[in-house]
Amino acid sequence: MNLFLFLLSALRLLLYECLGLNPLPTLFSSLLLFLFSTLYFITTRPRPRPIYLLDFACFKPSDALKCPTETYMKLSTITGAFTEENLAFQKEMLERSGLGQSTYSPEAIHRVPVALCMADARKEAETVMFGAVDEVLRKTGVKPKEIGMVIVNCSLFEPTPSLSAMIINKYKLREDVISYNLGGMGCSAGLIHIDLAKQLLQNMTLHWYLGNNRSMLVTNCLFRMGGAAILLTNRPSDRARSKYRLLRTLRTHSGSDDRSHHCVIQDEDSAGRVGVSLSKDLTKVAGEALKTNITASGPLVLPLSEQLKFAASFVARRGKPYVPDFKRAFEHFCVHRFGMTLYRFGNTEGGSG
Repeated sequence: MNLFLFLLSALRLLLYECLGLNPLPTLFSSLLLFLFSTLYFITTRPRPRPIYLLDFACFKPSDALKCPTETYMKLSTITGAFTEENLAFQKEMLERSGLGQSTYSPEAIHRVPVALCMADARKEAETVMFGAVDEVLRKTGVKPKEIGMVIVNCSLFEPTPSLSAMIINKYKLREDVISYNLGGMGCSAGLIHIDLAKQLLQNMTLHWYLGNNRSMLVTNCLFRMGGAAILLTNRPSDRARSKYRLLRTLRTHSGSDDRSHHCVIQDEDSAGRVGVSLSKDLTKVAGEALKTNITASGPLVLPLSEQLKFAASFVARRGKPYVPDFKRAFEHFCVHRFGMTLYRFGNTEGGSG
């Protein structure tokens, strides 16, 4: 920094001696100093190291845990917890949901009679987490001691010790490992994990709703067992073998809106049974959040020509505002938990976010 100040002083003295103090040279001198300073800071400021996706692995349960519609309805009937009307409602939901016949449910839900407990929920979490982590370590050849950060997300199951602590203990990670354990954030937590190393999963065992509130029965029909492990790195030496490079992340939060805040909520029904309720506003709220996010991403990704067209339309304020063509910025839009992913594995919450 002292060298930079010395160079500035020398340049200023040189310009003063050569050009004098009349207005034009002084203006030129100031402009030159400004450009020189800007160039210096742009070229010398520290830049963040690029983040690469080294590889990922999706956990695939054993075939014994497959839960086609027939099996699901049989297990639901055996519990004796649901009325005939709500059994018919669940069957209709399954047929219209887009789920296929090869999704998976936890071992405890397949057991007759059903007895859901903490030990079974912990077993499900360990099976999913360790299965996904084992696979991603095998695919990449990375040693557990090389991992510097662990981030785990599970929406509803938050045991003590935490899920991230379970991973650290299982793989005997180093003492200076940074650990985060996120809960209650559902699908949105996936955006947070993308910044570093992550492990995404969903735990169902303790949260199979055994009541007759239809807004809570929907989650029984849609959510399934699954998870994923993603290994990110910022080591330049890993660039050649990485699958992707992370360009940018952008998050928008609509939690200040009451409809958004209450569209997915864990609560008790009138009989005191705990379940996760999905409101009828969910689709509309999600659409509004997506619109807000895409709008915020425009200046970051759209080509200059599209931005100028939008600016001109905004200033003119005549007719309908110009809608930018985002296809000029993106080759593909990956819709969350859609199509064949939903058909094959069901909604695995944060694990498919």
